[in-house]
Amino acid sequence: MTFKSPVQRGGPRRGRFDQFAEYASNFTSSPLFFLVCLILIAFFLASHLAHLGIELLLLASGSMTAVTLLLLALLKNAEMRAEHAVQRKLDAIAAALLEVHRGNESEAFENLRNAIRMEEET
Repeated sequence: MTFKSPVQRGGPRRGRFDQFAEYASNFTSSPLFFLVCLILIAFFLASHLAHLGIELLLLASGSMTAVTLLLLALLKNAEMRAEHAVQRKLDAIAAALLEVHRGNESEAFENLRNAIRMEEET
């Protein structure tokens, strides 16, 4: 187990967790997930208003807490990946500008081209 940021864990390929986090992030931003959350909240409200057993209230509130913690982890993962992608693009732009200023347009422009395509990865 490693405690590196998501962008520093693997190499050019994404790891299983990063792929799962991306899929989960796409799912949690979908209308279907919003509907699941509404159903969970409706279940909690219905069990509370119907004065059902404490077990059902604990089940509903525990489920909402678990979903909240998972969403927090996904949000942080997506934030770290986006921040890293922006930083790499800014570094490539800065290097390209320096090379243009010096009259050498080889490696930095290739890095800039690769960095511009990075939004397809995140």
